Amino acid sequence: MFIEPYRSGKRKGWMEVICGCMFSGKTEELIRRLRRVQIAGLKTEIFKPMTDTRFDPIDIVSHNDSRIRSTPVENCYNIPLLTADVDVVGIDEAQFFNEAIVEVVEELVLQGMRVIIAGLDMDYLGRPFGPIPGLLARAEYITKLHAVCVKCGDIANYSYRKPKIDDQVLLGEKDVYEPRCRHCFYSK
Repeated sequence: MFIEPYRSGKRKGWMEVICGCMFSGKTEELIRRLRRVQIAGLKTEIFKPMTDTRFDPIDIVSHNDSRIRSTPVENCYNIPLLTADVDVVGIDEAQFFNEAIVEVVEELVLQGMRVIIAGLDMDYLGRPFGPIPGLLARAEYITKLHAVCVKCGDIANYSYRKPKIDDQVLLGEKDVYEPRCRHCFYSK
C-alpha cells in the first residue's frame, strides 16, 4: 500500500490519549490540539459517538462551551470509512465505543495518521472504563488530567455519581456527577 509523504519523509502515525475524570478538561484539551492541527493546514476528521448528545448532536462541546465540528458515528467501524487522505483523527468520548475501537485506531495509526483520543479512564465506580485501558496501553503519548474535588479542594481523579443508578453509562452534567479526590470518593 502506498502511503503519501507526511510533510517531509515517510508519513508516520501515532496515538495520543487524553484521559481523566469528569470536569478535568479532556474535551477542551482535545479541541485545543485539533485547532492547532487545523491552523497548521493538516486535514482533520473528528468523531464522537452518536449517543453523546448532551450539548449538541453534531459538535464536540466542552464544559466551558469551546466547540468544534465533528461527525457523530453509530459505531467505531464507521471511522475508517470516513478518514481517506486525513492527516489527523480526533475522537471524543472514546469510552462509549466498544473494545473494537482499539484495533480501529491501531489501523489508522499504521496508515500514518495521528490519532488524538479523549475519554474517561474510570467509570462512576472507580473501575477502568471500556476500551480506554487498551488505548492507554498502545498510546505513544498519554495526558492524564485532573479536576478539583468539590468536597475538599484537592486534585480530583474520580467521577462521583450522585443519583443511585446502577447503569454504567448515564449521561449527565453537574446535576449527576461531581469530581472527587480518592479520599472523598471512597468516604462518600
